Amino acid sequence: MKIIGIEGMGSLELRTEIQRGGKFVVYPYVISILIMTFKRSSNIYFIKADESAVIKGLPFTLLSLVVGWWGIPWGIIYTIQALIDNLRGGKDVTAEVLASIGQTVPPRNIHPS
Repeated sequence: MKIIGIEGMGSLELRTEIQRGGKFVVYPYVISILIMTFKRSSNIYFIKADESAVIKGLPFTLLSLVVGWWGIPWGIIYTIQALIDNLRGGKDVTAEVLASIGQTVPPRNIHPS
């Protein structure tokens, strides 16, 4: 799966950003065509500490709002789930991404410098 937002970042810079509050997220989205409903996840996005995860997920939120509802009954159910997840900033997959590359989640710096 492609990771969007880490272009040009070295591993030290990435770990520092994660310590500052950065995270890897995916955004669920739903597409329905009458009796068929497809629930999918976006590529992985790296959200820096000073960026809004909700804003980055807006395209997936809007896609689900427009074409997610139309499948009965799962379109409605999955669309509501996707909207809740996306409006909370997506699904945090930082631990999974770091584990897949043999890293651990560094402790967060609760007092930014």
